[in-house]
Amino acid sequence: MTIAEYITNLSDNPYFGAGFGLFSLGASAAVLRKGLQYATIYLRRQYMITLEVPCRDKSYQWLLQWMTNKGAKETQHLSVETSFEQRDTGHVKTKYDFIPSVGTHFFRYGRTWIKVERTREQHTLDLHMGTPWETVTLTALGRDKAIYFDILEEARQMALRQHEGKTIMYTALGSEWRPFGHPKRRRPLNSVILDEGISNRILQDCRDFISNPLWYTQRGIPYRRGYLLYGPPGCGKSSYITALAGELEFGICVLNLSERGLSDDRLNHLLAVAPQQSIILLEDVDAAFVSREDTVHQKAAYEGLNRVTFSGLLNCLDGVASTEARIVFMTTNYLERLDPALIRPGRVDLKEYIGWCSKYQIEQMFLRFYDGEKARTAAKEFANKVVAFGKNVSPAQIQGFFMFYKQANCEEVLNNADMIWKL
Repeated sequence: MTIAEYITNLSDNPYFGAGFGLFSLGASAAVLRKGLQYATIYLRRQYMITLEVPCRDKSYQWLLQWMTNKGAKETQHLSVETSFEQRDTGHVKTKYDFIPSVGTHFFRYGRTWIKVERTREQHTLDLHMGTPWETVTLTALGRDKAIYFDILEEARQMALRQHEGKTIMYTALGSEWRPFGHPKRRRPLNSVILDEGISNRILQDCRDFISNPLWYTQRGIPYRRGYLLYGPPGCGKSSYITALAGELEFGICVLNLSERGLSDDRLNHLLAVAPQQSIILLEDVDAAFVSREDTVHQKAAYEGLNRVTFSGLLNCLDGVASTEARIVFMTTNYLERLDPALIRPGRVDLKEYIGWCSKYQIEQMFLRFYDGEKARTAAKEFANKVVAFGKNVSPAQIQGFFMFYKQANCEEVLNNADMIWKL
């Protein structure tokens, strides 16, 4: 019997035919499945581009907000974020933002359909935020990465427009800076009345520093600038820094040196990762450290407040590992309590005294609250009258007095000038 005849006889056998047919069908299905898997993998690798954005990345919140405005209209599965927005009238408006929820969504960007997968790991936490770890993965056909650059840039510009005209306050949370509260409407620089020339001197110095990084590089000078505002409480130090940040279109990173748990390493890291275009503010530095020339008893009173050492602070401000391209403002009510090493040139480049109200300040503050030709004459008379009392008065006291008499006329304000120290 030939081989051909033998195969023919086997094919005529119903048992063999059934088994071989099932085997062939299963093998074909397996080969097809494997082929589809390899084809899918090849397609994903060669003709699809994927972008993963973890929740710790700075662009994560930008992307969620972009999805809220672009993609939430095209999906039926949403989650809500409730926020509060203060209007110019003083009323607080409740705002609801609908964000695509955890799951898979499909958005259209231009002519390209994008698959968006938002995942949440219930068993993995973001240690700094204490919230479940999240990622957003975008998948699109093609090999051009430019589509993701365009999306992220559009998301960034959208976030910038939302904060336009506002000052963002940052606070240290763990080893990162996080926005604190809602962005504040920028305060006009002329709303903080300092003595003649002080405001313009600081502003000009800041602008000169910001616009001349190459000048520092060419001369081998570290590109950083330190400022110290000192003087009695209530004289406008913090208010001026807030207004200055708004004028420069900068944010403010508020750092409390007396915070428990703040160490030298963490302080150095926070200064290194501070947001771009922001002012680092160290308020009341005299409360965190005393001069090394003070008595042992005075030093003991400050022991145990935190783990930041004085030498650690000095190294962060002007050490080998200190970062550049930053502006640091320090404030204090008691200049004499600060160690000379802290405020030497290189760590503090410009010191300004923000003190009790001068005649010029009183007159200018009067004109901020009352206008008209009659107010100009009354402002000079009011300033002379207050100075004649011979008592120190802070801008906070003057402002409180004007707010108490905000509905009064100029004559009534002049007649009650002695009430400044009684309110």
